[in-house]
Amino acid sequence: MALADLSLSLQFARFREVARHRAALPRHRVARWIRHALDADGEITVRIVDAEEGQQLNREFRGKDYATNVLTFDYAQSPVVMADLVLCAPVVAREAKEQRKTLAAHYAHLLVHGTLHAQGWDHETGEADAEAMEAREIEILARLGIKNPY
Repeated sequence: MALADLSLSLQFARFREVARHRAALPRHRVARWIRHALDADGEITVRIVDAEEGQQLNREFRGKDYATNVLTFDYAQSPVVMADLVLCAPVVAREAKEQRKTLAAHYAHLLVHGTLHAQGWDHETGEADAEAMEAREIEILARLGIKNPY
């Protein structure tokens, strides 16, 4: 199976423990995780932020006043998937610890999740859609050698 072409911009905000998150997210891994989730070529920006920036973006764009693990800003799905994925480092780290998984494995899951959102997948539109999206995530992560995150 041929993987999609990807133009990737990987950005890290300045925050405490940024080195730990950079170490978990080498560019080649991030590109591999996203490419496995793309059904078309993509131009994706991944930005790793602190809790303050994550909360501000979630409040401004979703009306929810807390930092969440991943936000997807999708601009086009065809002919090229164009999106920004914003991941909140402290939330991702906390969830990884609570779920007893590595930081890298949790980032892989969230990047796949966000990339699917950028292509129109939505788990908040009904139970059937949520189950379909989870099944797709599990399938993609298995191909990447990452166990079922659910």
